[in-house]
Amino acid sequence: MLQGVPNRGTDRPVTSLEERAARSGGTSSPAIHAWVSQVILARRPRRGTLLDVGCGRGELWRILGGSFERYVGVDALRRGEFPAETAASFVEADLDRPPLELPDASADVAVAVETIEHLENPRAFFRELVRLTRPGGLIVVSTPNQLSLLSKITLLVKNEFNAFQQAAELYPAHITALLECDLRHIAEEVGLVQVTTHFSDSGRIPLTPWHWPARFGLRGRAFSDNLLLAAVRP
Repeated sequence: MLQGVPNRGTDRPVTSLEERAARSGGTSSPAIHAWVSQVILARRPRRGTLLDVGCGRGELWRILGGSFERYVGVDALRRGEFPAETAASFVEADLDRPPLELPDASADVAVAVETIEHLENPRAFFRELVRLTRPGGLIVVSTPNQLSLLSKITLLVKNEFNAFQQAAELYPAHITALLECDLRHIAEEVGLVQVTTHFSDSGRIPLTPWHWPARFGLRGRAFSDNLLLAAVRP
């Protein structure tokens, strides 16, 4: 899934799909998974199949396992922490080379947590999520928020978006920076309806290692490190 991640400690580039995926760590922060799960439960009845594309270690199933009958995780490799329950299954895939080996309209909810920024073609990825989701089903995609104060100031100072910095070894793992308007345009292009965007309301203070204090009530686009789009397949 990841393209050209450096092999730390050597001059040899990482070219194996499995090796690149292993170096990504296969996880996002627990706060991001909790936030995504809240959006899903607010938009979708508790039933059916949850498809987690770019699933990593399967953290979403650990949060939502009581809310869906079946879980399908898709990623470049299966990690040892992936859920062992019979209701959970794994599909190995290169997400840059659709279609995935899954039937049309097989998911009630299709979600991609912090995955699309790793991929070469976000429109092809959205089209694949639409193919895999049943009519009336929910599609949820989260990604770094390029319009936060942190990202804007990093761009001003370093000429790079915060989540795509080469010196921090975020690039070339993160290769596709998308704005809120980009996600909305793509959702419209692939025919999704009931489109909403959400912000994580958690973000780092620019030029510091600290997050904005929750007690200040700073919320929304400027103070959120992550962005989420939720929409319905008609």
